[in-house]
Amino acid sequence: MIRKMEPADADRVGEIWLEANREAHSFIPASYWEENFPAVREMLPLAEVYIWEDRGEIQGFVGLNGDYIEGIFVKGSCRSAGVGRKLMDHCKETRSSLRLNVYEKNRRALAFYLREGFQITAEGVDEATEEREYGMEWRKRNSSKI
Repeated sequence: MIRKMEPADADRVGEIWLEANREAHSFIPASYWEENFPAVREMLPLAEVYIWEDRGEIQGFVGLNGDYIEGIFVKGSCRSAGVGRKLMDHCKETRSSLRLNVYEKNRRALAFYLREGFQITAEGVDEATEEREYGMEWRKRNSSKI
């Protein structure tokens, strides 16, 4: 089930964030994520975060900043089990458009977003990591008939 993050969830959500970033971004030194972890941990309770929970276990989450997806993060043992898709579906149900950035080398995430109907709208370099990234956008299709 999807629910809004509660303050008591922040520790587990933070652990998933750190684990997922280390694994998905092996091309960036783990120290980068570890150094940014305290700031992320502090911001989590203030952000719009939705959790996927199954049988009382937090398996993943999505962070939103308006229509911008800060990230979808899924616990390692739960990847490729539909958790990311369920979180994305929730975002699509509550927004008419979505934007995000993804590292070029994060091929798995890039393929996921393309399957989800996102289009590459920009290319650049993340100044913090010096890694190439894509700006991507998704828009809800107008389902009304003329």
